[in-house]
Amino acid sequence: MALRDDELPNQPPPASSRSSTLRARDIFKIPAPVRRLFDQFPFVTYPSNDLPRRSPIRRDTPSLYIFTTSTGARDGAPSFNPSCLKWQAYLRFAGVDFHTISSNNHASPTGALPFLLPSRSSLSFSNPPLPVPSNKLQKWVHEQTSLPGEPSSPKYAPYLSLVDHKIRNAWLSTVYLSPLNFSAITQHLYVDPCSSNALVRATISHQLRAAAESEILKQYTILDVDTLLREAEEAFVALNTLLGGDEWFFGAHSPSLFDASVFSYTYLLLHREVGWKDGRMLGALRNKERLVQHCERITLAYFGQQKK
Repeated sequence: MALRDDELPNQPPPASSRSSTLRARDIFKIPAPVRRLFDQFPFVTYPSNDLPRRSPIRRDTPSLYIFTTSTGARDGAPSFNPSCLKWQAYLRFAGVDFHTISSNNHASPTGALPFLLPSRSSLSFSNPPLPVPSNKLQKWVHEQTSLPGEPSSPKYAPYLSLVDHKIRNAWLSTVYLSPLNFSAITQHLYVDPCSSNALVRATISHQLRAAAESEILKQYTILDVDTLLREAEEAFVALNTLLGGDEWFFGAHSPSLFDASVFSYTYLLLHREVGWKDGRMLGALRNKERLVQHCERITLAYFGQQKK
């Protein structure tokens, strides 16, 4: 049986081949004066760059990098992104004095927003603070504040799953896969700020839709919008019942990360300035009075504004 070329045993190259190799090496040989110069100044591998020194402008308070507009960042307005708004609200629950900076996923050390840059203890740049990604924000908050831990209840995880899966999937469909909402809302908030180039915008739009569809199909064999909206409404009904007559979920004395998770969706659905064109998900929430009041309570207490 014949062997393939890569199976041939190792053999010394012929003399002609060795002479050709030597000539090739001579061509690329570093001249002695240049080699001596590099010997005096060896290569050095430098550490990775820090965040830009101009960011943040204010260094006396932590900076939360979120999806928002420049005006929203200046005013500390709620983010238009649920993941960002959840942590924005949670930091306010904890009484953390922070400011927001308009950003995008490309600026994040983890490739996703939000992330927090702690304040500098001095104007020295010798020990810049390390960014805190969202999956470590809760731990950072508890190290910095006296905020109570999450409510201890066997219902906590199942009900949080309703928010993180049923409501989130319907949100992804509503924001990214509804042509009416994508044109009126998503294009303006997520696509247009990235570039003025039509081809780039088209590419980003395609990527956003594809990513949303991929996320939903991790849990469903087919993507059926009616099913997603029905399950979201069922989740709102369950959460509305769970809240009951309490101010905060699970009868807590103060809002928790669970409250922030629910608020991050209810606020954006109920907030008129978002400008929903396909309002079916809003319709699934609108008549859940306890959730609506919960949203208004957080808005008034922690964002200093009434739902518009």
